[in-house]
Parts: sequence; structure tokens; C-alpha cells
Amino acid sequence: MAKVLIVDDSPAQILNLSNLIENWGHYVISAENGDEALQVAREESPDVILMDVVMPGMSGFQATRKLSKDLATCRIPVIFVSTKDGEADRIWGMRQGATAYVTKPVNPEKLLSAISAAIAA
Repeated sequence: MAKVLIVDDSPAQILNLSNLIENWGHYVISAENGDEALQVAREESPDVILMDVVMPGMSGFQATRKLSKDLATCRIPVIFVSTKDGEADRIWGMRQGATAYVTKPVNPEKLLSAISAAIAA
């Protein structure tokens, strides 16, 4: 069982992703913005982070860069889960340090595969 941090400004999206991930046997924690994600990641040391890109304040891209520069969080894999589905968005997301980029609406098999690969790495 892995600890998964879901970062999304939509409570409905957090609920949907939480239900999926908990059904797969993982434990879920959440944050509603980038600043909160940084704090929760430091406190909880999740096994993987599912990060939205578009959020008020700090974007997922910015939060991921900060996570990668913090010794306490730099080894936590980040998977972007976003409605931004352009090739440039995917490339930029991977350049920020993400291990995968999954688009919304989420394909459960793709998300499970990305989580499993991130945890195994």
C-alpha cells in the first residue's frame, strides 16, 4: 500500500481520484493548492504525488520545481494529472521533473500504471 498525495483545486476531482486510488488499496492524502502541497509533502512524505497543473496561486509546474529542489521532497515522484493535453504541456511537465503526465478525464488503467511505475522506480 502506497501513500498518495492528490493536489487539485477541485474538491470533486480530489474525491473522484481518491475513490479510484483507495479502491486500488492505497492510502490518500490531499492538498488544494501548490503551497499546501509543499507543506503536506514535507510533513507526510508520500510515496507519489498526483499534481494538477492549473491551480490558483502556484501552478503545478511551479510546485513540482520547488519539490525537486527541496532535500526533504526531491525523491518523491510526481505525476501530472491535468486537463492541459497539448504536447507542449506534456514536454514542459516532464522537464519540471514529473515521472508521468496523465490527462483528464483520467483513464483508470493509465493512472494505475503510472502510479505503479512511479512507486517501483
